[in-house]
Amino acid sequence: MADGLAVFPLMPGGVHALNIGLAGFAEPLRAHGATVLRLDWRPPAGGDRDLGLLVARLEDDPDDPVGARVAEANRTALARILGARPVLADVRPAADAIPGLAERTILHAGPPIAWEAMCGPVRGAVIGALLFEGWARTPDDAAHLAASGDVRFEPCHDHGAVGPMAGIVSPSMPVVVVENRTAGNRAYATLNEGLGRVLRFGAYDREVLDRLGWMRDVLGPALARALAHGGPVDLKLLIAQALQMGDECHNRNVAGTSLFTRALAPALVRAVDGPAAAAALDFLGANAHFFLNLSMAACKATLDAAAGLPGSTVVTAMARNGVEFGLRLAGTGHRWFTAPAARIEGLYFPGYGPDDANPDLGDSAITETAGLGGFAMGGAPAVVRFVGGTPAEAVAHTRAMYGITLGVNSEFALPALGFAGTPTAIDARRVVESGIAPVINTGIAHRKPGVGQVGAGITRAPLEVFGLALRALGRELEGSP
Repeated sequence: MADGLAVFPLMPGGVHALNIGLAGFAEPLRAHGATVLRLDWRPPAGGDRDLGLLVARLEDDPDDPVGARVAEANRTALARILGARPVLADVRPAADAIPGLAERTILHAGPPIAWEAMCGPVRGAVIGALLFEGWARTPDDAAHLAASGDVRFEPCHDHGAVGPMAGIVSPSMPVVVVENRTAGNRAYATLNEGLGRVLRFGAYDREVLDRLGWMRDVLGPALARALAHGGPVDLKLLIAQALQMGDECHNRNVAGTSLFTRALAPALVRAVDGPAAAAALDFLGANAHFFLNLSMAACKATLDAAAGLPGSTVVTAMARNGVEFGLRLAGTGHRWFTAPAARIEGLYFPGYGPDDANPDLGDSAITETAGLGGFAMGGAPAVVRFVGGTPAEAVAHTRAMYGITLGVNSEFALPALGFAGTPTAIDARRVVESGIAPVINTGIAHRKPGVGQVGAGITRAPLEVFGLALRALGRELEGSP
């Protein structure tokens, strides 16, 4: 009571505020004892009015011709992705297996790029491939040939193939033939060379070329005979099992390689002579990354089943050539949308640091595009010791990806998340609307050819390519060129 008047507090329970927008708005309230919950909000489409309106135009709406078409296309895309059944059917020389792989053609990772624009690791890998094929006798001759215009350079993705890091595929290299038993389409990838000085990081010395020759002459034919004897290997089943054993099938493939070796070994020892079988098993046992290329081809076969669906906003490819990042949507077919390749934040091997690193490189982000890799990190806590971060951050990455995907793959269950399925089918609308870019975990290549891998880390797909792709899709749906 003051001067005969009762005094009541204005807010007897104290001030509880929700802060939307700039974090600085909350500080004065906190300074006066308020409880403040901050909402991490940002304007849709990064504040781009036209792009925001386009996202709204592309939303599912049964009463709108465009919205209804997008909704139906996306339902079909998701069903095809979830229903895919990739199996390893064969191992054959690339020239015999890959459609359209013409003579004097080299395939590379990422979107199209000319020799003059290639980064160091890709140039080194091209030189190695030209030497391996016998098209050049010395590295200088190979570089001259590559610059002459007498060799065609085309993206792996344009031929249904994928390749890690430099992604180089030349006609004599053995490739895995992965068939999607549901849709009937096929995908291809080279055999994984292991770590160290390898072609995919741009090395081309005698050790590298001798290993490639052994893989062509011994390993590839041995695997082919084993598959002919024992039948196809169900890669989707192996991926599902590997996820439950702590792999994420991009940068950690210990379980996947072990499971594959176990599945193939009986047929291998029965179909192949003793020394060749022993050499193949020794190689598989010493190369924990062997399953990576199989996983990539399985993901490529899965996602290609959804490609070419008019109106779909589902991402079917994310790929990098070390200079540019490339994106494809189901609704725009084989068209590439590009932006500069990003830098990678991660852990470096002793003696190396960020100044040594090449920008993001390789087709291996096809695993993230299919809901593996960075999207499944929450179920692979051990991978953070390789790419950086903490197990809690790995879980947070996976949880965030549910917000930009259309569904979950219940066959790819993650024990650490209560056996929830992996987030699957990236929706370009959700990426643009939320500003949440797909997370990718990846190896880091040295910027100079031949040095090899210098670390591993985490990066994000550039947001601008999703806007470019949606604008193109919007024009197609509205009937504009």
